[in-house]
Amino acid sequence: MQRTSFRFFHRLRVRWAEVDMQKIVFNAHYLMYFDTAITDYWRALALPYEDSMASLGGELYVRKATVEFNASARADDLLDVGIKWVRTGTSSIVFQGGLFRGDTFLVSCELVYVFADPATQTSRPVPAALRAVFGAYEAGEPMREVTVGDWATLGEGAGALRRAVFIDEQRIPAELEWDVHDASALHAVARNRLGHVVATGRLVAGAPGVARIGRMAVHRTLRGEGHGEAVLHALESAAATRGDHQALLHAQRSAERFYARLGYHAEGEPFEEAGISHLAMRKELRA
Repeated sequence: MQRTSFRFFHRLRVRWAEVDMQKIVFNAHYLMYFDTAITDYWRALALPYEDSMASLGGELYVRKATVEFNASARADDLLDVGIKWVRTGTSSIVFQGGLFRGDTFLVSCELVYVFADPATQTSRPVPAALRAVFGAYEAGEPMREVTVGDWATLGEGAGALRRAVFIDEQRIPAELEWDVHDASALHAVARNRLGHVVATGRLVAGAPGVARIGRMAVHRTLRGEGHGEAVLHALESAAATRGDHQALLHAQRSAERFYARLGYHAEGEPFEEAGISHLAMRKELRA
């Protein structure tokens, strides 16, 4: 088995607690490694697992898990766990896994899941939309699409995600989340291949030549996967196209490094907004 067989990898470091008296990783932990990688594989597909299964009307249950050992991992090894979709049957989905230390192949795995009714655990056909996602990812196709438009067009999806992130997760009062700017703002949403909104943001008019970007939100389980960055770039592009030469935003302090990495520079002192510490950040835009 070669590393080149896989598009997707999950990286982990072996913990001391996972090593047995032989000073190698205890065999049962390898299944945990592959299962952890499968969780990250769903993120690579831009599919929040729980929400996606609910919308598809089913759940995945492990039918068979086979592990074959070639060599052992040891404490503090840095491992790459490769996962790929192999095939989809009527109700089954088969994944292959490969565990590598550098270019050295250690362990392989085959995981067979069955798509089933969560109430009765009886199998049902894998939805065509899910089949298509697997094939598209392994073919190297993008897992999201960013759309820019007005609130009338995008507000339902953008609003649902903002409610989940700002009101439910961050406990910002609803009366502070919704304002008059939504109706006139330009909004951007990133959708996955099931059509679900996974990231959003908006662009409002500020001082002459300055775009105000805000309400940036990413689905809780998909952060760090580039969806927020894609939305931000779409808003910046729209701002530059209409003639703005700067973008200004109020960044939550927890997201400061995210914006700094994308070219934003802090201005002034931190301040509190909706009970959360923020920092004004600005970026020069290129036409």
